[in-house]
Amino acid sequence: MREQGFKEAIQPQRYVQHSFMEAVLKAGLKEGLLSDMAGALGQMQDQVVKAAEPGLIGRQIIDVQSTKEALVRFPKAKNGKAYVMAEGGQVLVVPRTYETTDIKTDVEIKHEWDTSKRFLEDATWPAVQDLNYEAGRTIAERETERVLTLYDGIAAADLAGGAAINGSGALTWAGIVSFWKAIKKENFNATVLVINPEQLSDLWVDDKFIHSFYFGELVDVARGVLGQTYLGMKVVYSTKVTDGAVYAVDTSIAAKMLVRRDVLVEPFEDPRADKYGAVATERIGLGVLRSKGVARGTGW
Repeated sequence: MREQGFKEAIQPQRYVQHSFMEAVLKAGLKEGLLSDMAGALGQMQDQVVKAAEPGLIGRQIIDVQSTKEALVRFPKAKNGKAYVMAEGGQVLVVPRTYETTDIKTDVEIKHEWDTSKRFLEDATWPAVQDLNYEAGRTIAERETERVLTLYDGIAAADLAGGAAINGSGALTWAGIVSFWKAIKKENFNATVLVINPEQLSDLWVDDKFIHSFYFGELVDVARGVLGQTYLGMKVVYSTKVTDGAVYAVDTSIAAKMLVRRDVLVEPFEDPRADKYGAVATERIGLGVLRSKGVARGTGW
């Protein structure tokens, strides 16, 4: 699964005379961290991106692709089948029909932070950093919420197994297997299990779960990304997952996140309203392609 975007900082736009950025540069000069305005904006961009990365659990549970289009159409075979060519070179024709799913990149996530002229006059670099970090954190959280909302919007009958897998107690290894099996019976492969920290705490006292684990190089417990079980599912946890909810997803086929504009930081000012600051935005699109690649349940 690819994780696009945030690890490649976007090139800062050409600087225009701006009081907010002047204050940022001044604060950076005091600390010996900055030397020019382009560097100041680039530093802000990097800090917002860095703060966003730990919260990007959403990009761990969906396939992410970059695009320059406002709408992307994904075709999928509805009843296509492989066939064997008959002896003598005759081709056996199998009727096929196709469905399409359109995904619009019409979701814009924005975080704006502004200050007063007085703040700018006394600004310090740690204070500027805090503003940048908060912007990155909130954008990452909103993005993760949108991905989970996408999966929550799938009707129960359209999920793997044709129904939600609801529990009535602690999540156990047997419970995990039931999610894996539901997707496997649809001829797909669950690649990620998504849970709340409460359910993770249940699993850490289950010997079968612990013994199934392989902690590879991609583990980042602080971020919420654990190792991989021998069922082939990576385990991801986040407080944005409702307590008791569990998702298993085949990220290769279930859904797409299109990134039309990755996180971009731009300064602004409104002297009349005494507002000076910056805005961080991203533009994405989300859509389900094969709902049977998702198993979902609650009550665990």
